[in-house]
Amino acid sequence: MYLPPHFVPIQPDALHRIMRTHPLGALVTSGPEGLDADHIPFEFDARAGPLGRLSAHVARANPLWQRCPTGSAVMVIFRGAQAYVSPGWYPSKHETHRQVPTWNYEVVHAHGRLTVRDDERFVRGLVARLTRHHEAAEPRPWKMGDADPAFIDDLLGRIVGLEIEITSLTGKAKLSQNREARDRLHAADVLAERGQGELAQAMRDAG
Repeated sequence: MYLPPHFVPIQPDALHRIMRTHPLGALVTSGPEGLDADHIPFEFDARAGPLGRLSAHVARANPLWQRCPTGSAVMVIFRGAQAYVSPGWYPSKHETHRQVPTWNYEVVHAHGRLTVRDDERFVRGLVARLTRHHEAAEPRPWKMGDADPAFIDDLLGRIVGLEIEITSLTGKAKLSQNREARDRLHAADVLAERGQGELAQAMRDAG
């Protein structure tokens, strides 16, 4: 990933925020047939190991967990807020006419080693935690106990757990930091008006 210095988020907290706010990661693997990617919601634990740990599950029918055994090197891509930015949103464009369109975004690449967890206790705990987290905002949060136990047991038998011990974290925040402050802030205001509040706030904070 190309990393100009002004686009790199330095603080680990910024990387963790993107991973937690946008937990659907693209798990990139390499096997006998070449590169592949699976899109999976991850749980991130920053306290596990020096750089943290990712946990997820896949369908037992998914060949990923057999094609990429424990110890395989993998990468997970988390894409945060992103949007097109028009040069017309920059006040300086109307003075100099020396601006062009661009795309602003936040992204994290997490590299690590995969561990396959074909373990009912592991997947049960993981699914319970993921459900509790993502249901928290619901008026009546769904929980595993709401379903018939035999039904849940059957479903848990159809999935396999994955853990990734993170060995490196690289992030990029391309938020118009290379533009004049007035251009960056006005573009943020336009994005906020168009429902891109998360990206707009990140651009405001990038100064």
